Amino acid sequence: MEQTTEDYKLIFEKEGVYLHTNARRSNQETTIPGFIRIVERAGIPALEWSPLEQESGSATVIFTKKDGENGEEDSTFEPGYEPDWAVISTVKKDREQVPVKESGQWAFSLPLSELYSLRRARFSLGRNFLVLTSRGGHPLPALHFHRGGTRELLRAMHRYINLDQSPVDGRLFLAYPHEPGALPQSFDKLHLFDDAGSDLVSRFIHDPYATTFGGFSKVTNFFRAALRPPESPFVHRNPQDAGMPSQSDDEPGFELINCGVELGPRPDVRRGPPLAKWEEFLDPEGRVKNPEKIKELVFRGGITPSLRKEIWKFLLGFYPWNSTTKEREDMLRVKTDEYFRMKVQWKSVSEEQEMRNSLLKGYRSLIERDVNRTDRQNTFFSGNDNPGLTLLHNVLMTYCMYNFDLGYVQGMSDLLSPILFVTQNEVESFWCLTGFMELVHQNFEESQEAMKQQLLQLSILLKALDPELCDFLDSQDSGSLCFCFRWLLIWFKREFAFEDILTLWEVMWTRLPCDNFHLLIACSILESQRGELIGSQHDFNTILKHINELTMKLDLQSVLRGAEAIYLQLIQCKELPVKVQQVLGIYAPSSSGTDSPDSQTSETQHLLDQPQAETAASSSSRGPTYP
Repeated sequence: MEQTTEDYKLIFEKEGVYLHTNARRSNQETTIPGFIRIVERAGIPALEWSPLEQESGSATVIFTKKDGENGEEDSTFEPGYEPDWAVISTVKKDREQVPVKESGQWAFSLPLSELYSLRRARFSLGRNFLVLTSRGGHPLPALHFHRGGTRELLRAMHRYINLDQSPVDGRLFLAYPHEPGALPQSFDKLHLFDDAGSDLVSRFIHDPYATTFGGFSKVTNFFRAALRPPESPFVHRNPQDAGMPSQSDDEPGFELINCGVELGPRPDVRRGPPLAKWEEFLDPEGRVKNPEKIKELVFRGGITPSLRKEIWKFLLGFYPWNSTTKEREDMLRVKTDEYFRMKVQWKSVSEEQEMRNSLLKGYRSLIERDVNRTDRQNTFFSGNDNPGLTLLHNVLMTYCMYNFDLGYVQGMSDLLSPILFVTQNEVESFWCLTGFMELVHQNFEESQEAMKQQLLQLSILLKALDPELCDFLDSQDSGSLCFCFRWLLIWFKREFAFEDILTLWEVMWTRLPCDNFHLLIACSILESQRGELIGSQHDFNTILKHINELTMKLDLQSVLRGAEAIYLQLIQCKELPVKVQQVLGIYAPSSSGTDSPDSQTSETQHLLDQPQAETAASSSSRGPTYP
């Protein structure tokens, strides 16, 4: 009997789930991309996997394309390309009305009532995979989740079955039907994966708009819990709860950030001119005589464009500050040889070899796609067959050889393009990229622990600075600040004009005036939007939309002045909470070993003792000097 659309209901779907076959012949693929789904057919839930090539007649996620089809450049190319984790995707309206196609060689469908066990494991590079076994004892092909999604799948399965951990094997979970009248075991207690919540974060990276507008707000509490562990110093309170005692106020491990702390006035600061002289800072042998002064001037005003190519190599660790001209020449020769040895490694891989190396093949595919869409509005990367694109591709492929465990992750092309634009040199841009990645590589790790930590730290800062704004965001299920994810991931690369990014990054590379200055920049942007956010009574979706539409509309100098003023306001508070001090890197325990809320490092105290800082604390517009 022919199945009608009324008999079919799509419950869950995830793309990027690969089936790894045992094919060994060179003309066969060893990894097959596909979709995992939970569907109901005539009311019976089933788990189904189908390969991607079978989906041509079905609805699939379509990413907004800025470049032309079939590899040809679109003459109407628009600036502002966003990688896959930052574009609006569309879903065909008829998706739920299209049943899964007839199974091919590798496709399968298993009623959930026939699922006997589930074994979870982790690939050496951090990717999760699942091995399912039916009640007949037959294992299904292992499912590799290259884009995350295991936890989402298991949550969807939990609607129909219980999963109970085996007492003899912590990686094995046995499947049982729901017992009528019995409370199902809490899914969160199963701890199926150590990176609880990271799949949701990965989904947000991959496509934050679709994740959010497609129902993300319904699971905000789960996202918040993933980002804020139980020891979070953050207390959520809705506006209607004002005046009511918090349930967490007396719990150990909680420190209320807005517990009556008076921050004092926010000082006025002024930016300076860009660093325009270089030779006068070098001794006769070419050593930089006063690196701290250089960093101070760069922080204050950036670098004039003609000097960036030279000074960036010091800021990013390519050259040591105390190296002589002769030593730098020797370093360049060694680094050049090392670069081309790594480049030869991937250039010499044959097509047949690459077919048996799915990781390298995947890295190359991602790089080729992203290179064709990165900063194409910039003349250095515009047009067809542009040599700048070739350099971008070669450096990213060589980085895969340099750091194969990390390989290539979307967003890294955004970090390289400004460096390549400034240096216009393949070798120098590569080693500058490695220096940059030393600062931000944790942002791209699959566990996303560093990103969770930064969002938590941003929450702590914002709670101290503007508890009213935090209360509003909490009331709209936005207290996780997940809409700031892109800012922190690639250091605001998509938020400012290309020329502004050159200035912003060199300012941040000085590491002045404190740890996590990029979080103060985020606070400065958020506070500049508080009137629009609170005044318009945005909800979760419109908050995310508003923040993303700030791209190219922000004034960099205003944001930098605001971030520095916030820093000065915070460090001059004598009752600054310890958590805030820790985020800024200015906390030091007292000599007695007890916590001292207003204790500061000697470097910060020295900063406060400077005459420039005293003038900044008054109404002076000159601003402080940072040692």
